[in-house]
Amino acid sequence: MPLNRESIGRDYPASASFEVGREQIRRFAEAIGDLHPAYLDPDAARALGHPDVIAPPTFLTVLNFRYAMEGPLADPALGLDYSLVVHGEQSFELHRPVRAGDVLSSTQTVTEIKDVGRNEFLVTATEVTAADGERVATLSSTIVSRGTAAPKDA
Repeated sequence: MPLNRESIGRDYPASASFEVGREQIRRFAEAIGDLHPAYLDPDAARALGHPDVIAPPTFLTVLNFRYAMEGPLADPALGLDYSLVVHGEQSFELHRPVRAGDVLSSTQTVTEIKDVGRNEFLVTATEVTAADGERVATLSSTIVSRGTAAPKDA
């Protein structure tokens, strides 16, 4: 069954803010094998002009997992069968580094649903802002719904 195109433009704000901690950043950096000193040592980060440790560029994937059940993937109106899903693409546009102590808010928006062969691509954008309203990042994600495109007339 095809995805509900009426979902395009729908916003999914996270139910709570997300406070970034030094330990979270350290664990993430270790998990991805990137031990840059600015991710681990406040003094090294300050020497580079940051107020505290900063997060690796892909750190914000934690928001996708933290709030997954509040976004379009969990919205029954979209009509997505998660058993048919594969991750297609992810990109990050950082407006500034994520820092320890940031209190972040995020809103995920369905920006596009399109047929690609027999599959459908669900494209979302997530805007991430700091507590003061400063834009921190824009995350883009493409999810592939396998075999759910509407049949084409022969």
